[in-house]
Amino acid sequence: MPLPALLVIDVQRGLFQKSTPIYHAETLLDNILALVSRAQAAGAPVIYVQHCAERDLVKGTDAWQLHPRLAPRPTDPLVFKEHGNAFEATPLQEILTARRVDRLVACGLVTHGCVKATCLGALALGYPVTLAADAHSSYSQKADQLIKDWNAKLQAAGAVVKPTTEIVFG
Repeated sequence: MPLPALLVIDVQRGLFQKSTPIYHAETLLDNILALVSRAQAAGAPVIYVQHCAERDLVKGTDAWQLHPRLAPRPTDPLVFKEHGNAFEATPLQEILTARRVDRLVACGLVTHGCVKATCLGALALGYPVTLAADAHSSYSQKADQLIKDWNAKLQAAGAVVKPTTEIVFG
C-alpha cells in the first residue's frame, strides 16, 4: 500500500551556529520531532536529507552532522545532496519508489532555500506535497516574513500547507 514519507531537510548543526540564530529554533525542533514520531508510529518512511557544501557544511565535519536532537533509526534513509533540490543528483526518487511512497511531507531548513527547492522539485515530479507550515525556518533576520511568504507561494504552486498538529500519516 502506498505511503507518505517525511522529508527532514538539512537540520544540521552548522545551520544552528550562524551569527543570526534559527528563527524559533526550539519550536522548529519540537515540531519536526512530533512529525518524526507520528510518521514512525504510522510506519511511514522518515528520510533525512543533509546538504554537503565546500564551505559551511563539509561532509563529515561537526557542522555537517544532523542536529543532536534528531536520532535517525538505522533503517531511515540518509540522502546527501549538493544542490538545493534534494531530488537533483541524489537517489531520493529511487528511495521513494522502492518504498512505494506516493506523497511527501516536508520540514526543515532553510525556508527560502532547500525547503522551497525540494518542495518545488517534488511537485514538478508529480508528488503531492504537504509542507508543515510551522516546521521549517531560517537563520535570516527576515525569517518570519520568509516563512509566511513561502508558505503562501508553495501553496499557490500546489503544496498543501498546514500546521504540524494537523498533519497525519497513513
